[in-house]
Amino acid sequence: MSHRERVAVSLSHETPDRCPMQISFTPEFAAGLRRFINVPAGAHHNPHGGGNTYELERALGEDMLLTSVGWANSYYANDTYNPGRDTYLDEWGIRWKNTRYSTRFGDGFYTEIVENPLANDAALAGYRAPDPDRPELYAESDWVLRTFKGEYWIVGVTVTTIFETAWALRGYETLLMDFLTDPARADAILDIPFRYHLKAAEKLARMGVDMIWTGDDIGGQSSMLIAPETWRRFLKPRMAQLISAIKQINPALKVAYHSDGCIYPVIPELIEIGVDVLNPIQPKSMDPLLLKKQYGDRLCFWGSIDEQQTLPFGGPDDVRNEVVTRLRTLGKGGGLIIGPTHHVQLDTPVENVQALVDTVRATPYASIE
Repeated sequence: MSHRERVAVSLSHETPDRCPMQISFTPEFAAGLRRFINVPAGAHHNPHGGGNTYELERALGEDMLLTSVGWANSYYANDTYNPGRDTYLDEWGIRWKNTRYSTRFGDGFYTEIVENPLANDAALAGYRAPDPDRPELYAESDWVLRTFKGEYWIVGVTVTTIFETAWALRGYETLLMDFLTDPARADAILDIPFRYHLKAAEKLARMGVDMIWTGDDIGGQSSMLIAPETWRRFLKPRMAQLISAIKQINPALKVAYHSDGCIYPVIPELIEIGVDVLNPIQPKSMDPLLLKKQYGDRLCFWGSIDEQQTLPFGGPDDVRNEVVTRLRTLGKGGGLIIGPTHHVQLDTPVENVQALVDTVRATPYASIE
């Protein structure tokens, strides 16, 4: 099967020749992986797009390619945001700080938000969001579709769709307080990223992507970050509107919803509003077996390989065993795109990622059914 066919079959709840696979990397890990598998150095690797030439993904035999438009592209400094400086200001007016971290494999940088442009109540009236209709935002997506659509499953990424961008604009604790003390202000702030990412998702759908990947982190390690009732009041209606709009453009379009952590209470309602694929299935927060049993006939799954313990701190045998377990359970009968539950970071041995890739590619479904 081609990469594209493999994903389509799995998302139809049927078994392809092998499980489709998708892996993303932080820039620091990508540099080491290039050396490990002898892929020539390319442009700065941004897991959200922004110049990714996809050599690594294609060399590993991944089946999906991601092209991103939206605030998530601000996570990693690029030429627009003055690389190499301690701080940078993105086009939304959000200021970020590069924060160094160390691992046994070297040093890298996280980016942390240090300034929220709407922290002051008075700033909202004069705030102007970036323009989502600028043609240059979609040049990379156009190139990806023209170059790879025939072979790969192309995913248009508009993650951090509502909640995450809103709290980056306002401040996390302040937005949570707004939910309780000033719902009208919360609505006004949430509408800023919602309108932007709705436009972006509609444009990507018209361009011909196979899937829109949307969502926000609303889950913590063992419970939701916000009450389910708060999600229903502020986020569900907007997400429902976005999904309805893009499926009107292309009824065959698949919609993936991302949230880290535990989100058990709202999964039935995600299915209700049209979500086809749940990502990333963090196994230390939600039980993959339970999810398959309860929702496997109505929902597909993307991710599930543990990034909290197995990949960074286990060995290749641990990785191989977890991959086979997921294939036999979460992937039974199709419906799984396997991969790590986060961008692979510098604390992970490259040998473990190689074990993940080799095991997936060497395990036909016929051998595990």
